[in-house]
Amino acid sequence: MHRLRSALFLSCLLFAASAMAQERVIPAENVRLDYAQVLSVEPVYQTLRASRTEQRCDEVPAPKPEQPVEEDSRWSRVVSSVRGWFGSDEAAEPPVAPPVPTVKVNCRMVPVEREFQRPIAYDVDYIYKGVKYRSRLAEDPGNRLRIRVSVAPYTPPLQPSASTP
Repeated sequence: MHRLRSALFLSCLLFAASAMAQERVIPAENVRLDYAQVLSVEPVYQTLRASRTEQRCDEVPAPKPEQPVEEDSRWSRVVSSVRGWFGSDEAAEPPVAPPVPTVKVNCRMVPVEREFQRPIAYDVDYIYKGVKYRSRLAEDPGNRLRIRVSVAPYTPPLQPSASTP
């Protein structure tokens, strides 16, 4: 008798478990593709900062060397004219010094910071069946956006049944 009761109890338990499993049905999802009208597209930018060193040269005027002051007196003119008569023309000219640069170059290494911006995404506002939506996409969709429309009935979550004493 005891075995009969336990077998009957087990069969009832199995029947109840299979009945509960049959209550839970996964609804099939109805999916189709459609197009929505794009209202606006705003790019989202990433700002990158980079720094490097460059050589920068400034031209600074060099100080002018002091030239010896020649006295332009009567005697110096007389002596130079006498030299011109008796000496050769080549000896009359004083030796020309090489030209001294009038500009001095000052070079130094300076850090230069640069900023770059690149689009990483697009915020897209679109309208579908009179309702406005906003999505962030990886690419600019143009004036039409292909969308996935899914319709499934709402099934509320199962409430745990209250235990009866």
